[in-house]
Amino acid sequence: MSKPASPRKVGDKEALAVATAVRGSAQKLNLVAALIRNRKASDALNILSFSSKAMAVDVRKCLASAIANAENNHNLDVDALIVQEASVGRGLVMKRFASRARGRSSRIEKPFSRLRVVVREVAEAGE
Repeated sequence: MSKPASPRKVGDKEALAVATAVRGSAQKLNLVAALIRNRKASDALNILSFSSKAMAVDVRKCLASAIANAENNHNLDVDALIVQEASVGRGLVMKRFASRARGRSSRIEKPFSRLRVVVREVAEAGE
C-alpha cells in the first residue's frame, strides 16, 4: 500500500545531478555551464579544474556527482560519458540591508542559483 515509485526524470543511458543552492547569480553560473555543454565528461572536468571563474568549483562538484551517479547507480561506462545538459535556473534571493550616508539604507541582494547536469553514455566512434 505504499506510494508507487516515481518514474525516472532522465533516459535509460543518462544520469542526473542537481545542485540546488549555488551561491551566485544564474547569469554568472550559466557562463561556466556553457563551457562544458556537449563535451566529454573527462574534458569538462579538466576545463573546470583550470577555469579562473569562482563558480567553476560548484559546477565541478555537480558534474563529479553526476559522473558518480552514472557509475554507481546506473552502471554506465565513465569513459563514454558526455555532458548532455547543463541547465541553470534562479533560486532564492537573500535580502540584506546596508547603511548609507545621511541615515539612509540600501538593499543588498545575494542570489542563489540551481544547476542541473545530465550526463549521457554514447557509443564510441571506433566500435
